[in-house]
Amino acid sequence: MAEQRRERRLRLRRRDEVPEGRAFMNPSTMNELGISSEIEVVIAGKKKLYFAAMPSESVPPNEVWCNTDELKTKGVADNSIATVRAKRVG
Repeated sequence: MAEQRRERRLRLRRRDEVPEGRAFMNPSTMNELGISSEIEVVIAGKKKLYFAAMPSESVPPNEVWCNTDELKTKGVADNSIATVRAKRVG
């Protein structure tokens, strides 16, 4: 039986200071969800995005900060709620 991945509903925020392909997260949230390197973000159960997770103390625990232009091109609004979990390995 597959191991259950921990997930949480978090707000996606657009931030210009975040490099493309990366997401800034609160370190305690990353620890709680068992995230070490990459995350899977699912919006409305349809759209799946993958980012390299970077710990940042300035990010609130209930938010994930992503690149502004990247979210715009993928059609994701600022302050969207999404399911965030560690990317499946293998």
